[in-house]
Amino acid sequence: MTLPYRIEPDRASTLLVDHAQRHRARIRELVRTHGAVLFRGFELRGVEDFEEAVRRLAGPPLPYQEKSSPRSRIQGGVYTSTEHPAREEIFFHNENSYQASWPMTLFFHCVQPPADRGATPLADCREVLWLLDPEVLADFTRRRWMLVRNFGPGFGLPWQDVFGTTDRDEVAAYCAASRIEPEWLDDGTLRTRVVRDAVRTHPETGEPVWFNHAAMFHLSTLSPGVRAGLEALFAAEELPNNTYYGDGGQIPDDVMAHVRDCYRKASTRFDYREGDVVMLDNMLTAHAREPFTPPRRVAVAMAEPSSG
Repeated sequence: MTLPYRIEPDRASTLLVDHAQRHRARIRELVRTHGAVLFRGFELRGVEDFEEAVRRLAGPPLPYQEKSSPRSRIQGGVYTSTEHPAREEIFFHNENSYQASWPMTLFFHCVQPPADRGATPLADCREVLWLLDPEVLADFTRRRWMLVRNFGPGFGLPWQDVFGTTDRDEVAAYCAASRIEPEWLDDGTLRTRVVRDAVRTHPETGEPVWFNHAAMFHLSTLSPGVRAGLEALFAAEELPNNTYYGDGGQIPDDVMAHVRDCYRKASTRFDYREGDVVMLDNMLTAHAREPFTPPRRVAVAMAEPSSG
């Protein structure tokens, strides 16, 4: 299968919103089969057209909740892509896979291509699952995976921004509903633990998929310099983010290196062109971000909540 499947304008219209309206069923079939489609050469009359195309293909855009990365709202349900420094790679992950509910469909719109690199690589999560060593897969299937986050002053995102409130009782209620274990430390730091399945079944295709953030948030995925800096500042349990097996056991670095290698073997990339729109199935396809030379402007939208 081709990842992503490329769609270009037909003779009827070059407007993406019109094409989305006329061919919605076929486009959604292609996304569920290939994992992602790339719309190239279509006309969009600003971010408004991008948001309308999202609505016509997948329904109302979702708000960005329980944040794990900095981004800004452009308008409505359209956000900037993650605002990490341009020199940093963002490793493969499935959007919001650490949450109790996640978007089934993601959209990326290239408003301004980067001067160099800056692609959004894609990886087929069905292939990642197939490539994993059977013993590694069995461990994650049986033990699941855990994300530990620390929200303290001076590092990471403030818990007030992540949970959208300054009320600890509201945080507690959200955590209870989302199967998150919160812990308030004496210095005011909020520590959360959440255990999720590493492998899930796609609700429409019935296929098993590797669906998690275990690699992205694992300490060993960071660049050596960033890792050394964090380890000098924080004890292991105090790191802003880290992942473990679901029973709390350490995930060995060599196991996570193998997982990252499987993502890379299952991945593909393409250089953005101005106006490109990518629609992907968030359970079938993981995404990443290459380092880049600015400027780069990519708008993002999420749609179709699911849970498991």
